[in-house]
Amino acid sequence: MGANRARGGGLIRLHVVFISLVFRPDNVSTAHVMAELAADLVAAGHTVTVFTTTPHYNRDPGAEQAQPRRWVWGPLLQKSEYAGARVYHAWMPRKGPSVILRLLAWVWYHIVSTFAALALARRPHVILAPSPPLTVGLSSWALGRLKAVPFVYNVQEIYPDIAINLGALRNKTLIRATLTLERFVYRKARVITVIANRMRARLIEKGVPPEKVVVIPNFVNVDDLSPRPKDNPFSREFQLQDKFVVSYAGNLGPAQGLECFVDAARLLRDLPEVRLALIGDGMLAEPLRARAAALGLDNLLVLPHQPYSRVPDIYGTSDVCVVAQATATGSDAIPSKVYRIMASERPIIAATDRESDLAELVRAAGAGVVIPPESASALAAAIGDALRDRAAWTARAAAGRAHVSGHYTRGRISRRYAELLEAAARPSTTSR
Repeated sequence: MGANRARGGGLIRLHVVFISLVFRPDNVSTAHVMAELAADLVAAGHTVTVFTTTPHYNRDPGAEQAQPRRWVWGPLLQKSEYAGARVYHAWMPRKGPSVILRLLAWVWYHIVSTFAALALARRPHVILAPSPPLTVGLSSWALGRLKAVPFVYNVQEIYPDIAINLGALRNKTLIRATLTLERFVYRKARVITVIANRMRARLIEKGVPPEKVVVIPNFVNVDDLSPRPKDNPFSREFQLQDKFVVSYAGNLGPAQGLECFVDAARLLRDLPEVRLALIGDGMLAEPLRARAAALGLDNLLVLPHQPYSRVPDIYGTSDVCVVAQATATGSDAIPSKVYRIMASERPIIAATDRESDLAELVRAAGAGVVIPPESASALAAAIGDALRDRAAWTARAAAGRAHVSGHYTRGRISRRYAELLEAAARPSTTSR
């Protein structure tokens, strides 16, 4: 099924179907990226239909109130609208610690979303499937076969590599099965997009033809994240307006290697003006909070997840922001928060493998420093340098905003996605 050209030529009018585990009003990076991309595609004249889940990850009551849902198939499938896109939500339990229950929930989502898309997505031209989980590629292929349309596989994190590298996936049979599924998805996708150069290299090493893998980075709305003053509602709530604040905001899980944050706070406890803040939820939130309390670290705050509307004030409160990746995960993903931090004009400590995409970005932008992952001593040393040489770190912050404004703006990246989807929707002589 080919895309339709608008009367007068030029613009191709597409119906794009998103198969995405998360989407607004869920409050997680991929949900924000996909929602903003959907909005921009609609604004460019395309039709977008999204098949996602009910909010289950980082709940944001304000966002949920602004995007009300109504029942379609009772509570099992609900519907909302986001910036002109139709959004269907398969019911999903809140994310918990059980891996088995999470896998069962994913299976449920794929079954409901596939049947819903078959019934409700009329005359699509192309499917966009952001991963993780890897299984969205399988359901997108099945839907594409039944609808006779191609799918574009958008790799936000390389799975199963990241799970294997973290030791979360150890069963050899399961590893072989997921690697087989990964190869199948890569083979069947019309195009594969990745968000950074080393991720592209990894896929090519896995045997994916180079011409099939396209780098399109994530983006940021620089107008929404202009620099905020340090004295703001967030800093006043936690009495941080007169402190030197080093923050990490995001998922508190194994992939971030954040245990070093506690040890760095212990090394810096004699500097009364310094406060470290871990902000978010995840598997390690309670263990990190308990360890900080056991050590009596008054200079470390472990705060719960905050609504997205508070992000500008969180970064405004921060003098330095940490972006962290566990050892050996640097080629599997690049955290989207790095773009938001640069747009907020705050300098970065990137705790990551030296050759990772994150390290490459921070160095290219001149936006901060790169330190070894999971190293408390290196983190404490970088914080000490930022405290002493504030002029140099302020210059890094300004360089980061200039870099992201020149290369990673929302409009620029959304146009690249639109062009890629238009090309992918054209008829191909290759088999799917």
